[in-house]
Amino acid sequence: MRRIIRVTALAMMLGGAALPVAAQSPFAPVIYVNDAAVTAFELDQRMRFVQVLGGANADRESVLRELVNDRLKTQAARQIGIEITDEALQQGLAEFAGRANLGTDEFIAELGRAGVEPQSYRDFVRAGIAWREVVRARIVPQINVTDREVEQALTRQLQAPIVTDVLLSELVIPAPPGAESRALAQATEVAGSVRSEADFAAAARRLSATPTAPQGGRLPWTPLDNLAPSLRQIVLRIEPGRSSAPLTVPGAVVLFFVRDTRGTQRAGANDQTVDYLTMTLPSAAEGARILSVARSCEEVRAEARRYSPDPVSRQTVPLGAVPADIAQRLASLDDNEGSVIDYGAGARLVMLCDRTPTALVEAEPAWITPPGVAPTATRESQAAAVPAAPAGDAASADAAPAETAEPGVPPLAARADVREDIFNARISAAADAYLAELRADALVRQP
Repeated sequence: MRRIIRVTALAMMLGGAALPVAAQSPFAPVIYVNDAAVTAFELDQRMRFVQVLGGANADRESVLRELVNDRLKTQAARQIGIEITDEALQQGLAEFAGRANLGTDEFIAELGRAGVEPQSYRDFVRAGIAWREVVRARIVPQINVTDREVEQALTRQLQAPIVTDVLLSELVIPAPPGAESRALAQATEVAGSVRSEADFAAAARRLSATPTAPQGGRLPWTPLDNLAPSLRQIVLRIEPGRSSAPLTVPGAVVLFFVRDTRGTQRAGANDQTVDYLTMTLPSAAEGARILSVARSCEEVRAEARRYSPDPVSRQTVPLGAVPADIAQRLASLDDNEGSVIDYGAGARLVMLCDRTPTALVEAEPAWITPPGVAPTATRESQAAAVPAAPAGDAASADAAPAETAEPGVPPLAARADVREDIFNARISAAADAYLAELRADALVRQP
């Protein structure tokens, strides 16, 4: 407040005299977003704030873009009547400070030592809360995750190889006392600019302080179990061809690049259980006619009503238990596709209703879409929402793990966790698209 008074008094003393650009008031607008201004003071404060948080994008352009986004978020909230109560703001401030294991007052004190005013922190959190409420009101009701999508995600997880060995490159930048910030800045720049293994190798030759530097930081194949548990988890989250974020360790900042991985499949990963239908018919021509009008197992069943006795048999069994001639036809069919086996004196229509990995069959849930959602923060400036837990038996079925883990093999995620991940990812993508739409429709101009 005293700073504001001093600046205002100086401006009054100078009267109408023209000031050079560099000496203009820090409260002069640097950009307008529709009818709202972003001031130089806000820009300076946010840049300091991002630097305190250790954010990678603390440059002027990136920070100004986020401030414009914040204006758009608060304007969107105002347009649909959302108001942030003092209680909600205080909860948001405490939640954010808690991520640093600090209370609100302690966190504000730490910010103050870096020159960040409390109001700048409050504005940042207020914009995040406002956007979360906009997302809950406008986007969450439109998101639905089907059982089929959960099943497909679980199938991909089941069939994905379990990583046993990794091929890494390393880059270790010394960070002696007093040079930590410089080392972190260098590592952050490398992490943001690496697009290939060649890029990482060039940076390692230039900056790394390890014996592997002349080889571009390349390490030989390493068993995953040989890595420290904390590093193991980091490496598993990195796709081959990507770099890790900077990792701060005593005396250094480290980057890893995953060149490749190798592994093994889960036991029974390719074992299938098929739900299929057969229909005994007098001729192959009749089977072809039915397939021309019936597009699903249910429609084939409807066509069968004109026959007596009922010629349809439907069963769900492991693929190995299916008769060879039928299994051969099922091998080339997708769900609700059919084929006709001509026996000369008769025919059999075969249709695949569903194909499921055997490991996922026993835990089929009866999911009920919940009527409400609970917010879950996914970013500092954006919140997503996850489904509320379904009630009764559906909750226990969806929460149950899909398998019992073998020793040394990570278990499949529970269905509820998979559903939540898909739900959050879809909300995040929709929220990003909505924000881009707001920005495209906004009048953003410089003074």
